[in-house]
Amino acid sequence: MNKSIKFLKLTLVLVASLAITSCVQDDDYTVPSSLGQEENLALQALLADPTANEVSFADVKGMYTEGEFIDPVDTNIYVKGYVSSSDFTGNFFKEFYIQDSPSNPTSGLKIILNQVDTYNQFNIGREVYVNLKNLYIGEERVGNGVITIGGGTETDQYGTTVTSLNDIQVASGVLRSTETSEMTPLTVTFSEISNSHVGVLVTVDNVEFTDNLNGLRYFDPIQQYDTQRTLQSCGGFNYTEFQLETSAFSSFKYELLPTGNGSITAVVSKTFDGASLILALNTTADVNMNGERCSLLDIGDFDTIFEEDFEGMPTGSAISSNGWTSFAEVGTYNWRALSTTDSGNPGPGNTIASMGAYNSSTDVNIAWLISPVLDLDAQGLEFLNFQSSNSFSDNSELEVLISTDWDGTTANIATATWTALPAAVVGDDENYQEWFDSGLVNLSSYSGSAYIAFKYIGGFPSSGDIDGTFEIDNYKILAEN
Repeated sequence: MNKSIKFLKLTLVLVASLAITSCVQDDDYTVPSSLGQEENLALQALLADPTANEVSFADVKGMYTEGEFIDPVDTNIYVKGYVSSSDFTGNFFKEFYIQDSPSNPTSGLKIILNQVDTYNQFNIGREVYVNLKNLYIGEERVGNGVITIGGGTETDQYGTTVTSLNDIQVASGVLRSTETSEMTPLTVTFSEISNSHVGVLVTVDNVEFTDNLNGLRYFDPIQQYDTQRTLQSCGGFNYTEFQLETSAFSSFKYELLPTGNGSITAVVSKTFDGASLILALNTTADVNMNGERCSLLDIGDFDTIFEEDFEGMPTGSAISSNGWTSFAEVGTYNWRALSTTDSGNPGPGNTIASMGAYNSSTDVNIAWLISPVLDLDAQGLEFLNFQSSNSFSDNSELEVLISTDWDGTTANIATATWTALPAAVVGDDENYQEWFDSGLVNLSSYSGSAYIAFKYIGGFPSSGDIDGTFEIDNYKILAEN
């Protein structure tokens, strides 16, 4: 009898033990449908605190200056974002990105934490509030340019970096709401991706892996940590390339690369050293390349339907010849035709269009140079091409824009709709004697009457270097014959 009772008790203990274990099994990766009571209370308290203020992603990034000591945030502030990355496939490790909006995002931030399998807590699209007080804003690796939220700092011979949030900091500072938003990837081209997109979920269309990767897999087994595979996009007459990086720990690393053309949705990130921008997949379900591979256009099938070399224009005064419009929106300095002394393009004495703010005595200078009207319905495909140079550009800016609703009057330039074109423009660090080709900029997505604008933004403040000069020459419009 005693043996039977003992056996019964042992059986009940085992059953209870199994029941408890089944509630916390490690392979339950479903997204939580509700929040824990403590997390609910912590978020409610944060949002109800009249002394707590929400700050923008730009505010957070502005708290860090490379080379300066990193202090903990000492004000009662928080930032809200939406999770854009997932470690479900192992391609991200002890980190996740948030972006400032589930659609049309403008910025991203990185969060590093001493935690794996975060995807079943911080799932893609989850609205997250980060209580920044006593946390640290900086870089995870010196000079990589990825602004990161961490839980501490460490310093070595290269500088000070932020370290991972510990479990307590995550529980008290990284607070989920009950909302999970549908993420709408930002549609971009390879040439449009910049540092401002780091941490943002993007989609790139009309892409494919390069021909030499046929039959290869996402990860190269001879690599130790990461493998980069080259993506290419048909840009008319040339390919534009970008790197997709895959971790050695990803679950999809041995999948074959697709051989067709299509789209890819991924998170913009950086290489370990921060030297280059790359794309990183959340899952290969976001790679849809089942279409026919693209073919480049033949330059022989195109004619130059308009060109401007600015030769013959009166030098030293605002450009107003041959249908061009120059307009000083802010300040009095304007685009002028000048005779260049550069050794190139094609040499000294060549006339170019030039705008610079040096000695303008104005904190802000904004000046427009706008092309003659272009009828985009009169022919097939059209491409823009030009050359640019600088003279100590000193952080001034040159934007290349297109409008199909400007009425041709200077009074309405600022109120018209202007869209940025993905043209290559000379950089700050280039020699002032050099001229750089814009590449062939596809205009086929636009129709009707259009204008191309070169918008200069600079100034001559008492402090700051934004007074440089930009120069334009050999402007052309090519159309399919």
